[in-house]
Amino acid sequence: MLSLQKILTYGVKHGASDVHLTVASPPAIRVDGVIRFVGDDALAPEDTERFLGEILNEKQLERFMESGDYDVAVSYPGLGRFRVNCLRQRGSVGIVMRYVKSKILDFEALHLPVRSMDKIASLPRGLVLITGTTGSGKSTTLASIIDKINATKRLHVVTLEDPIEYLHENKKSIITQREVSIDTKDFYVALRAVMREDPDIILIGEMRDAETFQAAISAAETGHLVFSTLHTTNAMMTIDRIMDLFPSNQQQQVRHQLSLQLRAAVAQRLIPASDGEGRVPAVEVMFNTPGIAGLIKDNAIKQIPVAIAAGKEEQMQSFNMSLVELVKDRLITQNEAEWWSDNPDELKMNLQGIYLSQGRGGILKR
Repeated sequence: MLSLQKILTYGVKHGASDVHLTVASPPAIRVDGVIRFVGDDALAPEDTERFLGEILNEKQLERFMESGDYDVAVSYPGLGRFRVNCLRQRGSVGIVMRYVKSKILDFEALHLPVRSMDKIASLPRGLVLITGTTGSGKSTTLASIIDKINATKRLHVVTLEDPIEYLHENKKSIITQREVSIDTKDFYVALRAVMREDPDIILIGEMRDAETFQAAISAAETGHLVFSTLHTTNAMMTIDRIMDLFPSNQQQQVRHQLSLQLRAAVAQRLIPASDGEGRVPAVEVMFNTPGIAGLIKDNAIKQIPVAIAAGKEEQMQSFNMSLVELVKDRLITQNEAEWWSDNPDELKMNLQGIYLSQGRGGILKR
């Protein structure tokens, strides 16, 4: 009989970020962004149903049966913590389990731009958005920022998460972590209540709809620092995505609010490391300077990439700037950089100029 504990142990041992349990397929793990099957024995419906019973309690199981989806976080002694999505697919139970590393790494260890991230962690108020596709490391970056604040400031941080991923211990700050469906009914109830909980900083796990965005903006307007995430791939698309949450007759007002309250937007993409061990983030960082605030307010967001590229003194960087540094440091290959770049021709010119100035004829392609 297949054991969930053994599957998870194997995944953690081999550096898996995710474990996939699907009927009619062997267990699978994602390592460095690539799916790999474990063994040849396909899972049967009774296997995934048994795993579901081990993961969910009776009340959670009832909710899953009603909706066909359920998110939860579970811990296994000796292994660690997993963020779990339970789902139905083709009439059977499927489970995806994301491994959450217990140790929260600092900016340098995560290969994040340290000066930019320090600046974000030092912001007194406003809205900060961490963006990227699923699995791009948004939660890890947020955890690192909160940990930096926790270690250096005496504040009250309230997180609203679904589910809680990283567990924070109080250092200089008090960290209150609330999980939707366990500690509060839903995001809306929690967001209404959070202002009565004496917060300095509020973390909203995900910006899901117009109501969540308005609550975040309202908190920022009253002097709080608010962090949240969006599934977008760069700063320009982040602004566009927020506008899409609202009907056209409200968008001008939202642009005005965003131009005043947004402090920074960070977008990241995880790229395979050149040594084949793990992945490295390429990071775009935008700070809401007066110039960028004007572009947001005037709906000239297509000019934002140019403003980011010109904002190095403000600790901003474009994806291509980040990719150039990663190639120079031999953390990723040029081929990978070109694949992930929004403008590979510009990237190649930037790299060629750097290597020629260093008296080197070739560009790293290994």
